[in-house]
Amino acid sequence: MESVYLLIPVSVLLVFGIAIAFWWSVRSGQFDDLEGPGFRVLMDDNPPKPPAGAGAGAADVDADKAGKV
Repeated sequence: MESVYLLIPVSVLLVFGIAIAFWWSVRSGQFDDLEGPGFRVLMDDNPPKPPAGAGAGAADVDADKAGKV
């Protein structure tokens, strides 16, 4: 029975501490955007560059193949 006299105040202090931490996190904006950071990881910053000389080089390769057949 004497342990209850210790456990109840400790549990009340723990609840108040958790409530204060939750209140601080809501007030500081921790829960404003939950999905944005996850999507930001998946998005590319820069679009891929086409390979150098892709336009003229492809036509030359086709012409070489046509001449060898």
